[in-house]
Amino acid sequence: MTGVWDLAVVGAGPAGAAAARAAAEAGARVLLLEKAEIPRYKRCGGGLIGPAQRALADSGVDVSGLARDLVGRFTFTHRGGRAFTREAVPFLPMVLRSELDATLVGLAREAGTELTTGVTVGAYAEQDGLVTLGTSGGPVLARAVVAADGSASRASAYVGVHCDLVDIGLEAELPRPPGSDWDGHVLLDWGPVPGSYGWVFPKGDVLTVGVIGSRDQGPAMRDYYRAFVASLGLDLGTAIHDGGHQTRVRTAGSPLRRGQVLVAGDAAGLLEPWTREGISFALRSGRLAGLAAVGELPSYEQAVESVLGAEVAAGRRALAVFTRRPGVVHRVMRTPPLWPLLQELVSGRTTMADQLERRRVRWLVSLVE
Repeated sequence: MTGVWDLAVVGAGPAGAAAARAAAEAGARVLLLEKAEIPRYKRCGGGLIGPAQRALADSGVDVSGLARDLVGRFTFTHRGGRAFTREAVPFLPMVLRSELDATLVGLAREAGTELTTGVTVGAYAEQDGLVTLGTSGGPVLARAVVAADGSASRASAYVGVHCDLVDIGLEAELPRPPGSDWDGHVLLDWGPVPGSYGWVFPKGDVLTVGVIGSRDQGPAMRDYYRAFVASLGLDLGTAIHDGGHQTRVRTAGSPLRRGQVLVAGDAAGLLEPWTREGISFALRSGRLAGLAAVGELPSYEQAVESVLGAEVAAGRRALAVFTRRPGVVHRVMRTPPLWPLLQELVSGRTTMADQLERRRVRWLVSLVE
């Protein structure tokens, strides 16, 4: 870790790996720091929506080779009842984050990135055009830093990122019960806590089962989690992994950089507010941060707003409607036009921002509101 690096990247998830690779391909000398060994378990739903699939394909990743399952059947419930199922040709790949992240780090290394694992970063300081990182392995000097170290990021506080939507996610990775009908099949449950939902995502011989909702409703979310898992006939005592994590959504206008320190992905609070989808936001913001950090983009903030701003704003509005009227949202989703539209949204052939520009959609959303 000696010498002065053009770019130091903190965190080897999708955002960090994308930033490192983009900068390395631009000719920068890049150091990627990760506190764990690669591959490592990472709590995540693991669904690859259209923008994530495109970003990975553009990086040369074989998404079909990574996918543990390909989903085309969705069951929707409201508080565990009123179930309905829709089915189509499979269109949503499901991956394990350990495998996805290892693949992305491998690509960054192929581009020339130097990887150092087992290192934590505790402090940031800037002087005379250099950033000094205080790490468990000694100081690291770099001309710029991209911090992509998750929702508990120290760099986020250093930069001054403010997040006004903070959620708690509770999730387990469980062995798939023998003979169970989860091949290509996702369950989404609109939960009892306002703005919450639960999920079952299939990944080969394991199921990812979890819930997410406001951190302010922590006890109620834990009750929902236990009840949801039990309602599926699953046992948390058999979990391979079981725990919680925090997600945060950046307040509009909040800073994304301070001096030569940029934040990306969850560290920047960049994710879709309603579904809390973060992989595509991490891949896209990470790449932009890596390019901006080495002078390949004139403004990181403007690039993020241009690429992601409308999606975040639309997601905020969708979350507000869902929080207020989950039962109405459930009924509307049951109507015939909504299933093809959901496929379009998940596949990335349209966005919520685009749909909110349509007169009929605006009228429907206003009616629900």
